[in-house]
Amino acid sequence: METQSLVTIIPWTFIAQILNLFIQLYLIKRFLFKPINEVLEKRRQLADKEIREAREAQEKADSLKQQYENNLSSAHAEAAQIVSEAQKEAETKAEEMLRQAENTATSIKAKAEADIAQERKKAINAAKDEIGGLAMDIASKVVEKEIREEDHRKLIDEFIDKVGEAS
Repeated sequence: METQSLVTIIPWTFIAQILNLFIQLYLIKRFLFKPINEVLEKRRQLADKEIREAREAQEKADSLKQQYENNLSSAHAEAAQIVSEAQKEAETKAEEMLRQAENTATSIKAKAEADIAQERKKAINAAKDEIGGLAMDIASKVVEKEIREEDHRKLIDEFIDKVGEAS
């Protein structure tokens, strides 16, 4: 029977152990779980706050990135417009310079042609005078008679006219 005494349950000891268990649970709950739960709640709130701040920072960074990209695209568009305007202005100036050069060349050419025509007339008149003088010398030597001045002038003019038509 001795084996039975080791396995037997003593009711008062059993009740005392159960009461002891409930008291320990109450004490653990009150003095251990409650502060641990408060610490865990504070940590959870802190983690939530950090997550919320991180999301706000991410949203702010995204908006700044979008603003930067918008500014960059507008800057590219403005740069392209400036380059286009500069090219148009350069083309306009080049065309204006070409027109001025053509006008200058035309005026120089016209002046040169006028100068050539004037020099030609001078040379023809000088040649006519010289030819007239030579004709007079030749005629006076050939004829060796006296011709009136008026007839002489008439002969010279006819000769000059013939020379002028020939040239």
